[in-house]
Amino acid sequence: MTETSTAPLRDDAAAGKAAAAPPDRMNPRDRLAVTVLLVSTFVVILNETIMGVALPRLMEDLAITASTAQWLTTAFMLTMAVVIPVTGFVLQRITTRPAFLLAMTLFATGTLICALAPGFVVLLAGRIVQASGTAIMLPLLMTTVMTVTPPAARGRTMGNISVVISVAPAIGPTISGLILSVLSWRWMFGLVLPIAVVAIVLGAMRLPNVTEPRYAKVDVTSVILSALGFGGIVYGLAGFGEITDGGVATTTWISLGVGAVALVLFVLRQRSLARVDDALLDLRVFSSRTFAVSVALLAGLMVSLFGVIILLPIYAQSVLGLTTLQTGLLLLPGGLLMGLLAPAVGRAYDKVGPRPLLVPGAIALSLALWGFVLLQPDSSPWMLLAAHLTMSAGLALMFTPLFTSALGSLPAERYSHGSAVVGTLQQVAGAAGTALFVTVLTAQSIALADGGASEVAATAGGIHSAFLVGAILSLVALPLAFAVPRERVEGAHGGGH
Repeated sequence: MTETSTAPLRDDAAAGKAAAAPPDRMNPRDRLAVTVLLVSTFVVILNETIMGVALPRLMEDLAITASTAQWLTTAFMLTMAVVIPVTGFVLQRITTRPAFLLAMTLFATGTLICALAPGFVVLLAGRIVQASGTAIMLPLLMTTVMTVTPPAARGRTMGNISVVISVAPAIGPTISGLILSVLSWRWMFGLVLPIAVVAIVLGAMRLPNVTEPRYAKVDVTSVILSALGFGGIVYGLAGFGEITDGGVATTTWISLGVGAVALVLFVLRQRSLARVDDALLDLRVFSSRTFAVSVALLAGLMVSLFGVIILLPIYAQSVLGLTTLQTGLLLLPGGLLMGLLAPAVGRAYDKVGPRPLLVPGAIALSLALWGFVLLQPDSSPWMLLAAHLTMSAGLALMFTPLFTSALGSLPAERYSHGSAVVGTLQQVAGAAGTALFVTVLTAQSIALADGGASEVAATAGGIHSAFLVGAILSLVALPLAFAVPRERVEGAHGGGH
């Protein structure tokens, strides 16, 4: 898409905005763009965690082991971590509509492959194609929102985005549990495919181009280093989830080592290329103190969220003896609560700024994780529900202020890079959370089983230890919450805030 071909559209949009939209509202055209992107992104993000509950069924149907089946989730996260860093460049080169059509076509194609997959290898390939489209959608949504939303209304709109980013992964296991209780695993993809196709048609017909493309050349070395760096780290972290009596596999350590070295080289190269404005991922976004602190806190939240998403179904099914459907229904209220609170939190952000929301949110999150520590083999499911609802409320209070503060502290030309950084760290933090909680769970369970504990007692003890580690880490969130500025961020004109 060339600059010339979209200029009239943008000129018309600017004129319409000036004439029709008050300073704290989007015009109808921009609102349509954000709505289409929000609904589509919710659908694609949902698929990141939808496989967890289905793994036992897939192991049986496809005759594969648990560690093999886990790759259906790991490969999705791995692909996201590799593709998202490149989106900062992609979203500078092409406008909203072609970027959306590319993302949703990839996602729909991957979904179709998964639905028809005759075996594990084809199913895995479909998940990778799905993830490639998902990786483009999230930064596209954030960049578009930051571009078209007036600063005074950003909290409200980012509240809707936090529904997508936090609620979709949280209710993924619930939805898959409901589907699997009455249908085969293929319907997890078959039911999503028509929604993706409708989104493509609607986007092709109605989605306006609201972003300004500009020339940017791709640095191939940066792409390779990015793939090795982020991919190696996510792959290595995933390897910790397969810990056995023999310890961690050598390939896990090699992957982490290669990833760490490549990531250092990637950062050095981006800093060099930024001087001539050619960076694949412009790391000057971290020169904003507000961005750096907000992203650090966001990464911590994703560690907690993905760790808990992994552990709670294991506790509910393997320790309390609940069914897949009961587990899904037990976790559903927390996901719904996050969704219901997010718009209200966005409106509150527009009035009071981030810190009055972040501090109580950090306290609620920490209390919830300490509540999970108290869970025993004979605990009531209601206790689990109460702790999960408390955690969900805490996360809802934190996600919207952090997204809005982080991106709002950047100049407009760095929105796409800031969005890509947030999306990438989200995947790495999610993989880290999964690895951390599963590693502690597995290591402690093995130790307890070797000491003569029953399988249920060993699993419960491992889960207790994992939640204890998470609860201790949650204590870091409170000082970080106080480090985010009290005032609402109105927009940036420079680097340091």
